[in-house]
Amino acid sequence: MLPQAKDYRGLPEAGRGKELSKLGLGRDMEVELRILQLPVDYREVKQRVTRIWEDLQPQLVVHVGVDPTAKAIFLEQCGKNWGYGDADIRGFHPERGVCLPDGPEVIASGVSMRAVSRRAVVEGVEVAFSRDAGRYVCDYTYYLSLHHGNGCAALVHVPPLSPSLPASLLGKALQVIIQEMLEETEKARSQRLVHRKLSLCDSRQGEPTGRLLL
Repeated sequence: MLPQAKDYRGLPEAGRGKELSKLGLGRDMEVELRILQLPVDYREVKQRVTRIWEDLQPQLVVHVGVDPTAKAIFLEQCGKNWGYGDADIRGFHPERGVCLPDGPEVIASGVSMRAVSRRAVVEGVEVAFSRDAGRYVCDYTYYLSLHHGNGCAALVHVPPLSPSLPASLLGKALQVIIQEMLEETEKARSQRLVHRKLSLCDSRQGEPTGRLLL
């Protein structure tokens, strides 16, 4: 778990997106990959995250933010609704430090980050699980995305690029992590469909009670 006192004010580094764009998702996955950059700006993020979900209707949104003090890649399980007292790059912070006034205190991702962190193995990179995304613009963005996407979002905190973590290695790590997240998402979706199919069956006759095809 990440310590409470974290500063997530590092601006995104272009190398991450470029490397992942070149690599793609591999494994012949039939998924369209779009890479967008968001500013460290609460108000702008709120507008743009809403538009992403309304206009693009993605299967999964993976947010990537830089933690200047991190020594590992952290997969964040949940977003928090309150505690946003630190100002963004424009000197603004949400009123009363709240993301959505009527929203739940915590929204968890439908992706099991603990499971993904165990399976995502990349030589030279540590991948860890976290439940504290830091109460800054990354956490704020994540909470909004989880809200609009009904849990179909993820947040990955990465260290800054360095000689021990060049863009090529970080790009490969993100590729592996996102592959595992998509597999985890598909697994959860399949389980939900099975549950819904079972619930449509008449327990006495063992036959579907309707003609709904899932």
